[in-house]
Amino acid sequence: MRPRAFFWVQHLLGIGHLRRAATLARALAAGGFDVLLVSGGAPVAGLRTDAIRFHQLPPLRAANAGLREVCRLDGGVADVAFEATRRDALLALLRAEQPDIVLTEQFPFGRTRLRFELLPLLEAARALPKRPLVAGSVRDVVRRAPAHRVAETVALVTTWFDAVLIHGDPALVPFEASFAGWPAIRDRAHYTGYVLDDDEGGVTGEDDGTTGRDEVVVSIGGGAVGRPLLEAAVAARPLTALADRTWRLLVGDNLPATDRAALATRPGIVIEPARADFRALLARATLSISQAGYNTAIETLRHARRAVLVPFATDRETEQADRAAALAARGLVATVPPGALSPGTLADAVARALAGPDLRGRPACDVGGGPATARLLHRLLAEAR
Repeated sequence: MRPRAFFWVQHLLGIGHLRRAATLARALAAGGFDVLLVSGGAPVAGLRTDAIRFHQLPPLRAANAGLREVCRLDGGVADVAFEATRRDALLALLRAEQPDIVLTEQFPFGRTRLRFELLPLLEAARALPKRPLVAGSVRDVVRRAPAHRVAETVALVTTWFDAVLIHGDPALVPFEASFAGWPAIRDRAHYTGYVLDDDEGGVTGEDDGTTGRDEVVVSIGGGAVGRPLLEAAVAARPLTALADRTWRLLVGDNLPATDRAALATRPGIVIEPARADFRALLARATLSISQAGYNTAIETLRHARRAVLVPFATDRETEQADRAAALAARGLVATVPPGALSPGTLADAVARALAGPDLRGRPACDVGGGPATARLLHRLLAEAR
């Protein structure tokens, strides 16, 4: 029988966390695991769950862009009764599965608002007749946190987790640069390489394979917080050396239709939904302009020629800013720092990106994180037994 993996994930604002978790879950299934992916966020149409099993908990989302509080999908309060319903459903799933491995995505380095169900999950896992291996699945960068929060994270790791799986490449972005508690968890931390979707994506509709050639591609992922970047890009276009090119804005599902319509009135601008052939567009384009989320940043490094990263950031959310700064320090991208976005600063970043080297001439980053994670978990299970 294949070992069972129980994988918890919660996306709050965008869909990047769920997308990466689903990609990793498929890689684990291809590597010999029977995977149950348990999602606590809003349902996402078109999510690839082939070869894995999927369970939807009563969903929660971020109450606002600050990501400090959560609410139900309709905006209602997630009260004690709602939390108890989720917790009980999660624990019932765990006991029915009797997994060999329990994986938590981002926790305890994030998603601490979900302690109400995660701490009982870890306690219940330890109490199972056959104690599962417990591992945390985390990105290359975590948000900067005060000393007391770092100490709490270290305590959670050392108390409950057998392993921390860092889905990044230390030659590109070292995890210890964003997590001050690294020395205390180093002995159970494992770099896997970046987890990149195994679907390279084809062309869509009547596209003959030339769409996007020599254009500027501006992307905002799901679009929940991307409107300022789109507006700045439209206004920056005439200020750049690429004012004669088509600027293609990929807006995602979360941008209101009225905002799309307002942007589409400008000449030289094409607005369309996020595309399945995003990587092919990047490869044909002269320049990519995007935020600095995990998935988009790695796709950009792998496929784009030149890039500008405009990280989304708040007082609590520093992950994108730190990732963009690390990549800029290595001369890979140009950036607009958080809080500095304007047509002028974006146009300046475009000029710097165009003056820089072609990304395709740089050494490739490690994107074998999916298969590597499967091999690592098989080894850790064997050692535990």
